[in-house]
Order: sequence, then structure tokens, then C-alpha cells
Amino acid sequence: MKTASSESTSARLLRTVGPPLLLLIVFLGFWQFCVWWFDLKPFLVPGPLRVASAAVASFGKLAAATRVSAAAALSGFAASLVTGVVIAFFFSQSRLIRVSCYPYAIFLQTVPIVAIAPLIINWFGFGFRSTVIISFIISLFPIITSTTTGMTSVDPELLDLFRLNQASRWQIWLKLRLPNAVPHLITGARTSSGLSVVGALVGEYFAGFGVNDYGLGFLIGRNTSQMRTDELFAAVIASTLLGITIFGTVSMAGAFVLNRWYNSR
Repeated sequence: MKTASSESTSARLLRTVGPPLLLLIVFLGFWQFCVWWFDLKPFLVPGPLRVASAAVASFGKLAAATRVSAAAALSGFAASLVTGVVIAFFFSQSRLIRVSCYPYAIFLQTVPIVAIAPLIINWFGFGFRSTVIISFIISLFPIITSTTTGMTSVDPELLDLFRLNQASRWQIWLKLRLPNAVPHLITGARTSSGLSVVGALVGEYFAGFGVNDYGLGFLIGRNTSQMRTDELFAAVIASTLLGITIFGTVSMAGAFVLNRWYNSR
């Protein structure tokens, strides 16, 4: 039984990972073939072998830049998570507050971040702080809207039951509205985790860092201006892996919380 279970898990893992991995290998092979066949110049489209060589050669630089970008993205995401829940709390307590302030929350999503970034840099200066603020702004709205939806979409009968038992506003929020908002909050957190990386890269592209302290966004901008296309591709791939890692971690944490929550209920 133990061997059969192990084989079943291995087969399931192979069916899940196998097709995307196979497609990636085919894509890389086709990419390399096109570079050879059409004799594409390396400064236009480098082949995957050249990109891999550049990534290995600049691994230390890429790793240091990835750590800086990860710190900025996670800081912005954490700030948006806390702030979004607090704002959703006030939105759930008063329809007047929600109707009055919600359009300004939408403003965060509709105004292009590239238009806000220069203003933030003017106000807070270049460096890590401005990058975190930009990441925070771009990742805040999904937390607000998803958590507010969860807190305001409670069962009216349960709400009447709490009021019938003279529950306070705080008790209603803590024991009814917040638990009901947990699945919505996790959905918003998954979206915001990806956006936080985008915000960090945009912030780094505009704000930059010191000579020996910079993130992937700054590295992408510098490689673009210097026509180091192979290193540019390597930095883009590192950014993609960073986004996937943060998104995957948040998704797994959310799945764990939901499993514990529903099992306990």
C-alpha cells in the first residue's frame, strides 16, 4: 500500500510538472534554433545558451539584486496587507464611509504607476524607501476590494442573530465579518503578491540605488541602456522567478490557512 501510494504521488507529480517542463524545453530549443537559423545578432535576441552563460557569469550580481527586490516587494506586500485589512474594517462598519472613500481606493488602481513613481521619488528621495512605497501602492487595491467584499457579504440571518444576542460592533467584526472575509482576503493576497514584485521593479527602475546596492529593476534599466541584452534577459528571468516564488509561497500559505480553517469548522 505504501509503494502504491508513493507511485500514485509520483505519477500525479509527473502529470502536473511534465507537460509544462516539456513545453519549456521545446520552446528553448525552438528559440535557439531560430537564433542559429536566422543568424540573429546577440544584442537583438541572444540565444538561451548565451543567456544562461551570462546568468552564470553574473550570478553574484543577480543574486544580490534579487535579494534587494525581494525585500522591497515583501515589505510593500506586508504593508498593503495590514493597511488593506484596516481600511476594509472601516469600510465594513459604515456604508457612508465606504461610498465616500471607495472611489479614492479605485484611484490607486486606475492611475498608471509610472505617473506616480516620479512624484514619490520627489517626495521621499531615491532608494529603498521609495521603492517600497511604490510596491505598497500598486498592491494595496486588491486587498481592499477583496477583504471589503468578504466583510460586507455576510449572511443577513447570522448578522441578525448576532444583533439579537446584543453582540457589540467589535464582536460582530471579529467573530463574523473577519472569518467570512478570510477566503476573500487570501484571494486578494495572491493577486497583490504578484503586483508587489511589479511595483518593486518599477520603483527600482525609476528610483535606483547606490553603486553596490541595487535591485533587479535598476539592473534591467542599466542593461537596457548599455545594450547588454543577454544580461537583460537573465535579469528578466530572475524577476520572473522571484514573482513566481512569492506568488507560490503566498498561495501555499493561503491553502494551508483555508484547510486549517475549514477543517476546524
